[in-house]
Amino acid sequence: MSQLFPASPLRAAALAALCAAALPQSALATNGYFSHGYGVKSQAIAGVGIALPQDALTAATNPAGTAFTGDRLDVGVNLFKPSRSAEITAPSPAEGNYSADGRDLFLIPEFGYTRQISPQLSVGLAVYGNGGMNTSYDRNPFEKLGGQGKAVMNLEQLFISPSVAWKATPDHVFGAALNLAHQRFSIRGIDGFKGASAAPDNVTDQGTDSSTNAGIRLGWIGQLTPEWRVGATWSSKIQGRFDKYKGLFAEQGGFDIPANYGVGVSWQPAQNWTLGLDYQVIELSDVKSVGNPLSQLTVQGQPLGSSNGPGFGWKDVKVVKLGVIHQLNDAWTLRAGYSHATQPIPKSETFFNILAPGVVQDHLTAGFTWKASTNSEWSAHYTHAFAKTVKGQNSIPPVPFGGGEANIRLKEDIIGVSYGWKF
Repeated sequence: MSQLFPASPLRAAALAALCAAALPQSALATNGYFSHGYGVKSQAIAGVGIALPQDALTAATNPAGTAFTGDRLDVGVNLFKPSRSAEITAPSPAEGNYSADGRDLFLIPEFGYTRQISPQLSVGLAVYGNGGMNTSYDRNPFEKLGGQGKAVMNLEQLFISPSVAWKATPDHVFGAALNLAHQRFSIRGIDGFKGASAAPDNVTDQGTDSSTNAGIRLGWIGQLTPEWRVGATWSSKIQGRFDKYKGLFAEQGGFDIPANYGVGVSWQPAQNWTLGLDYQVIELSDVKSVGNPLSQLTVQGQPLGSSNGPGFGWKDVKVVKLGVIHQLNDAWTLRAGYSHATQPIPKSETFFNILAPGVVQDHLTAGFTWKASTNSEWSAHYTHAFAKTVKGQNSIPPVPFGGGEANIRLKEDIIGVSYGWKF
């Protein structure tokens, strides 16, 4: 342990960060329900990082980046403020406007550590919130359909990812990370869906359930020229299950974390300028509880919780991210970025997604790093996800839900700060 954490303050900081990050904080993530980026520096450039590692959180994006960050520790926190709402139109008996902001501020900690063991081998550890979803309706939009009390849904995903990177040649690095994933889920106030379930006693108000499993993330970074670097990464699907809610989710409570992959490039056109571009795909449609449409119930007759039962009807999310970094002087580095994602929620699927309105598509980001001393630095970012409304089209089936349309809306603001220590 003393070789990996050479000074007692570092050991204390690392253990404190691990304890803090090990407590999942509910949030509503931004590309689908995945975070738009991992690590404050990456978040400041719209999540770019596949070929542009900047800090010890790099393994969350590409474990090959562990070889590029040296010996360092990063501890950060994000303050996340989503604003989500829904509108239900006539002839639905639930016609009206509803706010899901019963809780609207969330703290999301993160921790990263990397260390170079030899010229060819580096190791790391990243602890972070992979994604999640939260809505809290003080006025229940499903009350006229049998819902009781507030309608509250909460999904949390915590990742603990030890990583290793191997420099196969001076210009090519391969990396691997073990993704230890812990999920928590709870929902209440949707009693009206019990009659459409294969297990009506396990649809709602069952408290918090959890699921823990593991997957892998693989990555590669190649230095093509002194100015050009390319990278690729892939993360496996991770199995998940919420037995307390086997009457809600398809496959008797199945809730896997989807596979995802991406490619990236970075270019240094001048000494103090770096540009980065990433393309990412999140395979949400491959998870039945997320990707199956509501028509599995209303047309195919498959009840909630059945092997091929309905889900949220989400499509795969495909994201393009662009970032720019400018080193202003020895003490200050400036960052900015923009990303655009495809829409995961079709117009026909907005009704069930009143609970999960993950519709934002465009993010604008900015941030900086201030080098406080030879070994220490502070970084910060601000991210704005522009407001997006998806208006329903044939979204509420007349039978058994009364017809009408559901319109869902979301916008987000995130402020993050981190402290980095090089040793």
